[in-house]
Amino acid sequence: MKVAIAGASGFVGKALIRELQGHHEIVALSRSGKKDSADGVEWRSCDLFSLLDSEKALQGCDVAVYLVHSMRPSAQLTQGTFEDFDLIVADNFVRAAEKCGVKRIFYLGGMCPENSQGMSRHLHSRHEVEGVFKTSRIPATILRAAVILGSEGSSFHIMTRLVDRLPVMVCPKWTSTQSQPVALKDVVRSLRYCIETAETQNHIYDIGGPDVISYLDMMKMIAHMQGLERTLLPVPFLTPGLSTLWVCMVTGAPKALVAPLVEGLRSTLLVSDKRRLDIPGYKFMPVEQALKEALADFTEKKTPLAFQKSPLGSYEVRSVQRLLIPEGVTADEVAHAYMEFLPSMRPGLMKVEVSGRWVNFCWSFPYVRLLILEYSPERSWSHRQLFYVRGGLLAQKTVRGRLEFRETLGGKAVIAAIHEFKPRMPWFLYRWTQALFHIWVMRQFGLYLNRPKSAR
Repeated sequence: MKVAIAGASGFVGKALIRELQGHHEIVALSRSGKKDSADGVEWRSCDLFSLLDSEKALQGCDVAVYLVHSMRPSAQLTQGTFEDFDLIVADNFVRAAEKCGVKRIFYLGGMCPENSQGMSRHLHSRHEVEGVFKTSRIPATILRAAVILGSEGSSFHIMTRLVDRLPVMVCPKWTSTQSQPVALKDVVRSLRYCIETAETQNHIYDIGGPDVISYLDMMKMIAHMQGLERTLLPVPFLTPGLSTLWVCMVTGAPKALVAPLVEGLRSTLLVSDKRRLDIPGYKFMPVEQALKEALADFTEKKTPLAFQKSPLGSYEVRSVQRLLIPEGVTADEVAHAYMEFLPSMRPGLMKVEVSGRWVNFCWSFPYVRLLILEYSPERSWSHRQLFYVRGGLLAQKTVRGRLEFRETLGGKAVIAAIHEFKPRMPWFLYRWTQALFHIWVMRQFGLYLNRPKSAR
């Protein structure tokens, strides 16, 4: 069986490759794709923000495992929330998998609290991505985990660095939240079991070890195992914002990672008996053993991927904006509405010229083409409209720079996204002028879409 792994360079992805090697052919997907292919592992370069890249990457694969979470910046400047980045990437993956004839999809997501109303943005995003996979035409198996304990895991690194660096630690209320951690070995064993067991398709499973424990108690265990005397002082008054600042300062973890994690730690995350994954003849690892194994392989030099800065390269922009739309409106209609909307912001001064595949956004006096787009009918459908950026006063001509409108969430919203856009003006000037103006324009466009057509 040929298994594609999206997120193969992450700590779960690398462990899953080791688990599957010798049993299946592996197609490992990463943004760089530069790793040597050997021992039954073929590395393929894939930018999951590109539907075309995703289609090429999944060709010839029987099943696909999705381990991606958009916590790292994917461009020199990113505009949008991690929820919207997660949504568009998962949507690309599903569409590509459907086109390539992938037979099954496996998604490793986050445990959901019993009270979904108190769900954090981070967990809500995981749940939203679940919905993308559940509504696809491909049978999907979803595994939910709380804290994954492994030497390169973000949560484990944060706890270990706090213990190592603070003899006396003020512990916010969220450190007393109960959860059911799972060892990295158990996660990849669970994924392999589901891949090899047909009966698991179209099921949602919770995976967790036998122990229910708080983060405070796990940090005490880590200190004891390292022979460190630590004083941990629980306090009720640190807000999530202050907690985030404190964790970032001590551990060096980026705020974009820590803030949603801290928010999510307010929820008790326990395995549901109804959804528990039981593997015949296999026992999940206790927390103490999982922590010992993680510590045995731990070194601060093995920085988690989520802690690292992305190799962003040249000055490029990615902007992903979710626009709620009236029922029945298509991406095609949204794209046409955008062409009508922009001139309406500066009546008489701005106009849109359409000639065949070419769309020019122009300033009338003096006449200048601000942005030149080339429509791609080959890559456009009623639910997705794609334009390539070909230049203009405000943009450099590129091969991959593009603007797209696509329906998501069953037609409840449209994602308006700019990818790999290269501005023509100096970067510092762009960031504080054109970039901010674009955000304002998209917000106004969202309001415009929800007005009655007679009021536009």
